[in-house]
Amino acid sequence: MAKITFITSDNEKITLEGTTGSVMALAVENNIKGIDGDCGGVCSCATCHVHVTPENMAKTGEASEIEMDMLELDDNTDEYSRLCCQLEISDAIDGVVLKVAK
Repeated sequence: MAKITFITSDNEKITLEGTTGSVMALAVENNIKGIDGDCGGVCSCATCHVHVTPENMAKTGEASEIEMDMLELDDNTDEYSRLCCQLEISDAIDGVVLKVAK
């Protein structure tokens, strides 16, 4: 079971637990403000944009080329940007902290 903490634009910290699936699906199921997942998780809309805290980048790894292309269309990207539809829940990401980009 992985614990994932979301920090919303209102600075609300919400920690959720999951075992499988995408981080985006977990966020949408739990109504995390700013995570819409309009495309259903197929990396084609960037409505699940998050910023991984620097100390957690090793847990999530770097974005794929397709993900980077999609992030280029978003205004609020930086070197810590990821689309959480591309982050799979696993023990490897346990404890990760994600700041919602919107």
